[in-house]
Amino acid sequence: MPPYTITYFPVRGRCEATRMLLADQGQTWKEEVVTKDMWMKGDLKATCLYGQLPKFTDGDFILYQSNAILRHLGRQLGLYGKDNREAALLDIANDGVEDLRLKYGRLIYQNYDQGKDDYVKDLPNQLKPFESLLSQNQGGKAFIVGDQISFVDYNLLDLLLNHQVLAPGCLDAFPLLSAYVARLSSRPKLKAFLTSPQHTDLPINGNGKQ
Repeated sequence: MPPYTITYFPVRGRCEATRMLLADQGQTWKEEVVTKDMWMKGDLKATCLYGQLPKFTDGDFILYQSNAILRHLGRQLGLYGKDNREAALLDIANDGVEDLRLKYGRLIYQNYDQGKDDYVKDLPNQLKPFESLLSQNQGGKAFIVGDQISFVDYNLLDLLLNHQVLAPGCLDAFPLLSAYVARLSSRPKLKAFLTSPQHTDLPINGNGKQ
């Protein structure tokens, strides 16, 4: 029986970075898929700490909030830097990922038709800090921080892959980010996951926008 269980809707959404992390680290997990009808009944929602998913179970330990789940796995699996300094830099990077993910979510769910053009036009300004972070670490040839992969790398990779669907070519002006996406996506276990039905059969978002 896998020690991990993901309880979430049948979308990639805020769980895909966690799935990518687990797959790349050779971990197994169980999926408890929550349909819209199940969620609307309200029974499950009433049990969730903030009334929202994802819910993540590690044995008898239940977690909520996607970034808390990633950080938990980061600590557990040695994906949180080699020291406190790297951990702090990873927190900075992950907060930046969250800022952009929130903007992306607002576009997808609240203002897609009217806001997409302006969002894409401003996207280079949003991506520039990540290019800068990469450039400061081994000339951009490694990971977002340090010389080993971290929970933030999976979170950032997921967000960048989503943006390549939203705005093809958005990384063309960012050679380090482009190479970073290609490099991480080619990791054998991660590549196997990204090309599997477990990933490709799921929509990115819950409303069909991407």
